[in-house]
Amino acid sequence: MRSALAVVALLLAACSKAPPPGFEKLELPAAPSAVEMPISLGYVFGDAVELLGAKVTPRQGLRSGARVDVTLFWRKRGSVPGGFRLFTHLLDGAGERILTLDIGEGLRRSRGGVTTYPPSAWREGKVYVDSFSFSVPHAVRTDSLSLVCGLFRERERLPITSRAPGAPPPLRNERALVAKLGVTLPPTTTPANVPNLWVPRRRGEIVIDGKLDDAGWQRSASTGSFVNVANGEASSADEVGANAKLTYDDQALYLGFEVFDEDLRGGFDPAQSDPHLWTKDTVEIMIDPDGDGDNLDYYEIQVGPQNLVFDSQFDAYNAPHGEPDGPFGHQEWSAKLSSAVTLRGSLDDAREDEGYVVELSIPWSSFGKAKRVPPAIDDVWRMNFYAMQNNGGSAWSPILGQGNFHKASRFGRVHFAPPISAIR
Repeated sequence: MRSALAVVALLLAACSKAPPPGFEKLELPAAPSAVEMPISLGYVFGDAVELLGAKVTPRQGLRSGARVDVTLFWRKRGSVPGGFRLFTHLLDGAGERILTLDIGEGLRRSRGGVTTYPPSAWREGKVYVDSFSFSVPHAVRTDSLSLVCGLFRERERLPITSRAPGAPPPLRNERALVAKLGVTLPPTTTPANVPNLWVPRRRGEIVIDGKLDDAGWQRSASTGSFVNVANGEASSADEVGANAKLTYDDQALYLGFEVFDEDLRGGFDPAQSDPHLWTKDTVEIMIDPDGDGDNLDYYEIQVGPQNLVFDSQFDAYNAPHGEPDGPFGHQEWSAKLSSAVTLRGSLDDAREDEGYVVELSIPWSSFGKAKRVPPAIDDVWRMNFYAMQNNGGSAWSPILGQGNFHKASRFGRVHFAPPISAIR
């Protein structure tokens, strides 16, 4: 009996343990006022965690690149299984995910995919302040956005078991609708224009582990959602979707891809050199260092869900090109890249998947055809990024019928800029 009571006492002591250093200010004894929490919600996840409400500023008149500040207020009501984390997604007007906001500071701080202060460690009855911000993607094409959130563990999500009478209906009974945001779209531009992206120098560490949760990614540049590669329209629900992040330092170019794909396919022999990844699933990077889009001396790099690599260098548009099975370009060239992949699903089975993440760094020394490496501030290179499936897919900059995926005049412009803090 004494030993049982001792165990209970230890469990109670663990449940009442104070927040770790640095998190004390994120815990409140009670719900905040209506001024601090103007959006009242009342969603309960798994009978264990309640989303009391939120503050989102601003909510209307948003334009691409605009900063939005978000604070969510959570209350622990019961025991939360270990491993569950908070997630927040930004959806466009068609319901497509265009941003994932799971990683950040405060309650979203993590290392190696492990949350520093997870909901399972919160104290029952206490309220927790979850603050973060994001920028409206430049590629947004709908006049409304939805901010949704919940709790997840790998592929499992805590269901919404109840909600307050005034709370809006949840999405698929697992994502709470926090707020609808209004976007002011710019006037229609000439579809032949290619996108521009200003990429800041890296601030903070980046470990190539397929997680995209390191400090170095927090202030990277984002392409926003990829579009239909052929016509430039928003990708439909049954097409592969993606977005990419970029940053750099004196040693390398860093890229992170988040791909949304319901059917992950691999099946390539890991021992094979330069497998034809584009015939199944892969991300693809095209780089023309001159910045003039003349299709001379450019590079192609692909990384698939198996973390296999195809890389090659081309002298001119698709040249050299051996028919029908290659070689494609100078396949002896190596990007000497480091890469890692995290699957959100499983390869080559009938189960529905969510997608995968690719993280990689390419040393500047690999780009022997470039006029200058590393690039100087305000240098402009031409690049394009694709999420491919069965030799088709989505792109940062659409081709618009002007050639194939190698058409450098359709590559977007990447401007190398100083760190964001230096240009604010």
